Amino acid sequence: MRTLITGSSGLVGAEMAAALRALGHEVVDFDIARMPADGLAEDIRNLDVLSDRMRGCDGIVHLAAVSRVAWGERDPELCHSVNVDGTRRVVDAALSQPRIPWLIFASSREVYGDPDVLPVTEDAPMIAANHYGRSKVEGERLVAAARDRGLRSAILRLSNVYGTANDHPDRAVPALLAAAIRGQELRITGADTFFDFVHVEDCVRAMLTVMARLAVDGADLPPIHLTTGIATSLRELAAKAVDVAGTGARIVVLPPRSFDVRGFCGIPARAAGLLDWSARISLDEGLVRLHRILAGQVAPAA
Repeated sequence: MRTLITGSSGLVGAEMAAALRALGHEVVDFDIARMPADGLAEDIRNLDVLSDRMRGCDGIVHLAAVSRVAWGERDPELCHSVNVDGTRRVVDAALSQPRIPWLIFASSREVYGDPDVLPVTEDAPMIAANHYGRSKVEGERLVAAARDRGLRSAILRLSNVYGTANDHPDRAVPALLAAAIRGQELRITGADTFFDFVHVEDCVRAMLTVMARLAVDGADLPPIHLTTGIATSLRELAAKAVDVAGTGARIVVLPPRSFDVRGFCGIPARAAGLLDWSARISLDEGLVRLHRILAGQVAPAA
């Protein structure tokens, strides 16, 4: 199977590419951070480059995005351009192929905003609270609408994925664990803000299952969020990081940011029923694994 991965250099993309290659699949990497031999920037907003790289692919895993809430607030126009216009180009490129490939679209728990009922099911209203969340809502609608034009697809709503050093260093898990290893202050914005943390290995395992479903029976799937069903507050996460690092670093609580949601925790029942999937790696185990990786890379504070 030949699969195009947009955002192939990112946390999930790199692990997905490695997993597919280990299974003997052909992977076409596509990422703005790469510099391919032909010198053409791999920007998902460039329909010609996308269409060329997509040629002969059986499927697409679309992960490329302005992927941080704070970045979306800082530059809303870029966020919309990449996440919405870029996704439209991915869909258009797929539909222009002689044999239309299937598509997995990586959405986000941010589409729910601050849900009234917790934990959240996939049927909860999508009332995003920030630019990033709204761009993902629009991306989902583009993908869903393309089904009427022959695009086989699945929408997966990811929830605070972590697990390797190939991550944005300011994201909660790597940032807090790195600070704990250094013995520096762990700064959290909103002590009671909570999230549902999913290890990247579990995330990739679910995506491989969805790929197989789309490739074999071609049936569309309803939106599925990949969650553990366990809520962890930022204060609890910071305490776990300090415990794993064993440095006794101090935790400092800052006010929550205006664009942050109060929290998210999802019910994993749909993933269990449709994919026979549930998260296997607990947050405690995932932090221990990541500590082994970061401990050799993060120098203690002077």
